[in-house]
Amino acid sequence: MAHTPVQASQGSDRTTPSALHVLKATPETCHWGYFDASLAPVIKVKSGDLIQAEAVTHHAGDAPDIMMDESVRHIFTTIPEADRNPGVHLMTGPIWVENAKPGDMLEVRYLRMTPRFDYGSNLAANWGHLYKEFGERERVTIYRLDKATNQAEAFYAYDFQGKYEMPGKITNCPECDRQAALNGVRVPVRPHLGTAGVAPDVKGRVSTIPPGAHGGNIDNWRIGAGATMFYPVAVDGALFSIGDPHISQGDGEISGTAIEASLDVLFQIVLRKDFRFPSPLLETPKFWIVHGFDEDLNVAMRGASLDMLKFLNEERGLSKNDAYSLMSITADFTVTQVVDGRQGVHVRIPRSIFPTSAK
Repeated sequence: MAHTPVQASQGSDRTTPSALHVLKATPETCHWGYFDASLAPVIKVKSGDLIQAEAVTHHAGDAPDIMMDESVRHIFTTIPEADRNPGVHLMTGPIWVENAKPGDMLEVRYLRMTPRFDYGSNLAANWGHLYKEFGERERVTIYRLDKATNQAEAFYAYDFQGKYEMPGKITNCPECDRQAALNGVRVPVRPHLGTAGVAPDVKGRVSTIPPGAHGGNIDNWRIGAGATMFYPVAVDGALFSIGDPHISQGDGEISGTAIEASLDVLFQIVLRKDFRFPSPLLETPKFWIVHGFDEDLNVAMRGASLDMLKFLNEERGLSKNDAYSLMSITADFTVTQVVDGRQGVHVRIPRSIFPTSAK
């Protein structure tokens, strides 16, 4: 039977942390709205190293009095508005991985994700799926995190005046018309990264908004602590960046955003030269998850199907006929998001169905 990504990394010296790097989010270590293969790295690491990094939400300005401190405000007031393009997400990085070459895989083990503040923002945005049904009006709901129960509840809401277009806009919310919202409703807190990935092999800036083979704005809430992502390396050094932190989101992300909230993220990077995969592959304690992306959900579904077929055939050792049968009776296909232009579908298959020796 062919090896699996997890089997190939077990018992290897590459998994032993050799160094811990601390990466603060500052105007010098952040880039806003893009991946770029020509961008100079802010730190250099070796395979197996740990990185403690700050991921700052580009929605901190929705409630600056409770979602910003001096260092976050400094980023917002220092990076020019004209340099926040073509996407919207505030990214920390990039990180250069020694010896990473095109064709390798970057294994990123997310170990811990801790909310930086006790508040986050959800925007019913102009790019949301039901924007026209709400009279083309946008609304911000601020959520408060209860660390004792690991739940969040609405703190207040307000109608956004105008159109939410400039990334990182600082709203004068103390002066806004605050309204009660979701009385008594509490939702589970699931910290995760909406956007992370390597630099695509493309000249110039690539928007952070659409997801793709490089990762990017996948918006899968399962990319949290305890999960491992595998990203196909496209350029020397990989140039890995993180951003768009969330503390809760549903599949679909239908209003256009999650609960957007800054996170402190601890992760380990392992360079993998022993297998290849065409798209971002997610491993959680219970599932393997494959992603498909396209402007057409049907095409995204087909892409996810073909990549899961490839995974089961090449990494699990099943014949294509057996893999196809198994997918139909066991795999769950879900719409990841429908609001990022390029829509997403993910398919998960439980690890528990395979023999214990092959997990």
